[in-house]
Amino acid sequence: MFPIRDHNPSGRTPYVTYALMAANIVIFLAYWPYFTDPRELNAFFYEWAMVPAMVTQDGTYHTVFTSMFLHGGVMHLLGNMLFLWIFGDNMEDEMGHLGYLAFYLASGIGAGLAHVLAAPYSPVPTVGASGAIAGVMGGYLLLFPKAKVDILVIFIVFFRIFTIPAWIMLALWFGIQLFAGFGADPLQGGVAYWAHAGGFIVGAVLTLPVFLARGGTAFWQRTHGHPPHPDAEYKYVRSNVPKVGRRR
Repeated sequence: MFPIRDHNPSGRTPYVTYALMAANIVIFLAYWPYFTDPRELNAFFYEWAMVPAMVTQDGTYHTVFTSMFLHGGVMHLLGNMLFLWIFGDNMEDEMGHLGYLAFYLASGIGAGLAHVLAAPYSPVPTVGASGAIAGVMGGYLLLFPKAKVDILVIFIVFFRIFTIPAWIMLALWFGIQLFAGFGADPLQGGVAYWAHAGGFIVGAVLTLPVFLARGGTAFWQRTHGHPPHPDAEYKYVRSNVPKVGRRR
């Protein structure tokens, strides 16, 4: 089960979201040739990926930042960019371009530190934008719990698209990260569940001032999952026009 789009149009062009996607893709392509040489790839990751043991013992704090723009493979990259594409534009719309950029980076750093706290002596390099994107998802859950999200459910040869409220999909995703995090060995390789959970929590906390400034729970009642705008009547009409051919 994974999301493929939401039904929550944004009111401004998400330049920062597009730039973050472009940066992740360009950086991945830059070291893509190393995937044919494991020694080169390992050397690169140990230089720029986040290795918790090196952060705690050697002070390689810069890797908490640089690791956010690295990925372990094509599917890893595409999956993260899909989530960023779906949820990033609305968060950027509410926070503004620079505010959203600071929010994204802070969520990613918080996610990395959560992973370091969970496995401070792990020698396994950690890469991926998923911690920062988890922060975006945490903020989205707070601001737009009623927004509709299309999810693709695949069961062996059966697949179908369902439309559900964002809070169900995001709460379920967060619950899976917590459950898997308690059951996983943080010293082994695999998914950094605590980075996901930590980023999600950091993102929700950082979004709280925006949520309160919008009126708190009254924001949900007023917008039904869509961000308010000065030309709210126009935006409401536009949001009810079928999105023919629009991809998110």
